[in-house]
Amino acid sequence: MRKQDKIILWPAYFDSTRTRKEGRQIPKSLAVPLPKILEVKDAAERLGLKCELVENAGYSKTPWLKTGMLLVKKNEAKDKTIKKIAKQLIKIRSVNLKKD
Repeated sequence: MRKQDKIILWPAYFDSTRTRKEGRQIPKSLAVPLPKILEVKDAAERLGLKCELVENAGYSKTPWLKTGMLLVKKNEAKDKTIKKIAKQLIKIRSVNLKKD
């Protein structure tokens, strides 16, 4: 599944309910609780990143959960892309909370 020009992103990377050992890739201050793959896709698209959704994929640490994954065109380092998407996720969640 290795693709040189794409980054694979899983919702677990952005999940504040997980530990680093369980797959979270960012600091808890940038994480959100239980993100959905469609939220991650929305955040990536709002940043202008080209992405492709693979819905029926399971993260290697929890293969029984088919959370889906996102393939994002590689423009910069993976960690920088993850942090940008995480910040965008926080913005999306805060706007949605204000609507409710």
